[in-house]
Amino acid sequence: MSATPAGLSACIITLNEAERIERCLAAVSFCDEIIVVDSHSTDGTRELAARCGARVIERDWPGYRSQKQYATDLAQHEWVLCVDADEWVTPALRAEILALKALGFGAVAGYSVPRLTRYFGGFLRHGNAWPDRKIRLYRRSAARWVGYEVHEKIAVAGRVGRLRAPLEHHAYRSLDDHLARVDRYARLMADEMYRAGRRGSLAAVFSHPLWRFVRGMLVKRGVLDGWRGWLFHCVEAGYVRRKYLRLWALSRLRQGPDG
Repeated sequence: MSATPAGLSACIITLNEAERIERCLAAVSFCDEIIVVDSHSTDGTRELAARCGARVIERDWPGYRSQKQYATDLAQHEWVLCVDADEWVTPALRAEILALKALGFGAVAGYSVPRLTRYFGGFLRHGNAWPDRKIRLYRRSAARWVGYEVHEKIAVAGRVGRLRAPLEHHAYRSLDDHLARVDRYARLMADEMYRAGRRGSLAAVFSHPLWRFVRGMLVKRGVLDGWRGWLFHCVEAGYVRRKYLRLWALSRLRQGPDG
């Protein structure tokens, strides 16, 4: 007796992604439903998504974690595929998902997917950027978006399977875009860490960025990605330094003039 094919909803959150949203949506067109939750884009993202057949909802921006949970809660099907607008389901990943879908996805709560990051004309196949596994396919009733509003993640109640085919990640339009993004993330993360009760130290400002660079370039062999690997891990270490420097500054400044 064969399993009944399961329904699948694709969930995507957006803000000014007109440049990339059509390719992202085309790559998830095999899903039974596509939901786009948009945070007041001004570049036509919503209109493009609607023309591609997506169900589009406009909503104020509460943070990455909360917005992805909201999108997940809107899904009409039990199984959800959550991707970002700068991520594209490859043909091999599509085939792998469809094969699982035909069998009802099996007795698991979710599946992790390796992400392959494209960086200035080439793919990063080593270091901290690979395989960068994320749970992106999950059973809605067994999953919840958790963690900080930045660097959010899915927590599932049950076993997690592993997909082999990658999800392509086209995150950075330019070096300026990469630098601006990590500066924004560092500020948001430091604020959230402080509100969660964490406090910074000068030791963390120096030790954590150094370890992130050494781990990526040497332990995980990011050096094999050549100049792209060196540049990526320099920027990544800079993000870690800014995050802990901001946290240390918040810890000092909010103690008052005598702290």
